[in-house]
Amino acid sequence: LSLIVLNSLIYKLTPEVKNPKWGTSFSAQYAKELGVDWKANFTALLDDLQIRNFRLMSYWDISEPSPGQFKYDELDWQMDEAAKRDAKVSLSIGMRQPRWPECHKPIWAKNLGRKDEDAAIMKFTLNTVERYKNHPALESYQLENEAVNNWFGECTPVDTDQGRLDKEFQAVKKADPNHPVYMSLSDQHGLPLNKPVPDKYGFSVYRIVWNDKTGPFKFYLTYPTPIWYHSLRAKWIKTFKQRDIFIHELQVEPWGPTATVNMTVDEQNQSMSPDQIKTNIQFARKIGEPEIYTWGSEWWYWRKVHFNDPTIWETVRGEINRD
Repeated sequence: LSLIVLNSLIYKLTPEVKNPKWGTSFSAQYAKELGVDWKANFTALLDDLQIRNFRLMSYWDISEPSPGQFKYDELDWQMDEAAKRDAKVSLSIGMRQPRWPECHKPIWAKNLGRKDEDAAIMKFTLNTVERYKNHPALESYQLENEAVNNWFGECTPVDTDQGRLDKEFQAVKKADPNHPVYMSLSDQHGLPLNKPVPDKYGFSVYRIVWNDKTGPFKFYLTYPTPIWYHSLRAKWIKTFKQRDIFIHELQVEPWGPTATVNMTVDEQNQSMSPDQIKTNIQFARKIGEPEIYTWGSEWWYWRKVHFNDPTIWETVRGEINRD
């Protein structure tokens, strides 16, 4: 009880970072899964919410549907639309990228041997870098999302091999020395003890999720990590790795017992309501890092157009525009 009271007092006394650099992740594939017009979704983020920083995806299975045959038309469109409005993109590259199944391998690559798979990943990653390294919207890369997170996603232990990751990182730096390469840590926990050492580290912040990993017990879980834990973790990385930190994924969408597209509004609100959005954003601001990328922009739009419910969209607008 005394620890709870102490954590509550620390939280109340911790100031919020002012005027953070706001960004959001956007996946055209996820917008399609929700059944919305992905171009309209992205355009609304640019023109209505006036978001000017994005993490975009270059999914391997979409971008190289057959060996050596590359297809970037959807990503080209997003990059070009961002550039028209002077928006900036942190481009997700590599085999592991945000959204399920995390490891986005094309069907043709799933039965490759280890050596051939490593070579194929490298070829795809470098081809993507070469395509976009001179694009006016490009600001940075985010290589292999939560690369060593081996408990989430349809990935294998080989996919998190740090030797391969370091080679991939070095190859990207050589191919494009003019843009920083960021890498993200595994969710709420972990310290970056091994190579590679990117130009900046990101970590995600989730607050309420559906827990189905405790045997027969399934329930909504509020992550117990207090604000000082995240701040201390950031200070450790800055001190011992001499790298800055940013929040690469702040939960601003539901995490329930089934796919979001199948949830009722009431079920969505169990883990993400307008009030919870405000709470999560306040929590992220109190961590103290000046760069925050939100997670859920496809859901905000789906909730608005599919349910005729603009409350989520407008809550996000209000939160990213205050002070």
